[in-house]
Amino acid sequence: MALNPTPRQLSLFKSLVFLLALLPFARMVWLTYTGQLVEPLEFITRGTGDWTLYFICISLAVTPLRRFTQWNWLIKLRRMLGLFAFFYAALHFTTFLWFDHFFDVHEMWKDVLKRPFITVGFIAFVLLIPLAVTSTNGMVKRLGGKRWQWLHRLIYVIAPLGILHFWWMKAGKHNFAQPILFGSIVALLLLMRVVFAWSKREKSARAAKTATPVRSV
Repeated sequence: MALNPTPRQLSLFKSLVFLLALLPFARMVWLTYTGQLVEPLEFITRGTGDWTLYFICISLAVTPLRRFTQWNWLIKLRRMLGLFAFFYAALHFTTFLWFDHFFDVHEMWKDVLKRPFITVGFIAFVLLIPLAVTSTNGMVKRLGGKRWQWLHRLIYVIAPLGILHFWWMKAGKHNFAQPILFGSIVALLLLMRVVFAWSKREKSARAAKTATPVRSV
């Protein structure tokens, strides 16, 4: 079913999505401030990590959902959803740097190199930075559409690294239910992109054959 919101309706919907995306952060702040958490550091660390993966999955789901529903306006939400993934990733990293190492970069770096699950998480966060920095319309114009698109394909590397980080973190407790769920979702979303790309190439090839004039002998 076609759904074409007016500019005003789309603006209101984007504002609603923005507020909803902030709710997990607001909840963390409130529960910490009111002292309702037994282990606030663990709660914030896990919460910010989980919501980073949630928003990565949601942003990856925009393109398939748009193709299946023909709701092209969904693409206008993807940038904001991606920035929220970076927002929660930055909170996740800040929690690690602040509470685990008290902003001691040298000790943090030793920890990054020592523990593989932190290493891949750190790499994923670093790769997210250029995506966040180049998210503005001005940066799209500076880079050019094609170069911007190639840069933002880093998300196809970031998402698996995030899953691997989560998997290794849960391995200590042999709790793989969530990593398997996240991994399955990401794998499905990336596979759908491969199928879309293959289908597009096939259509282009058929169109090229049809357009090629047949010479008579």
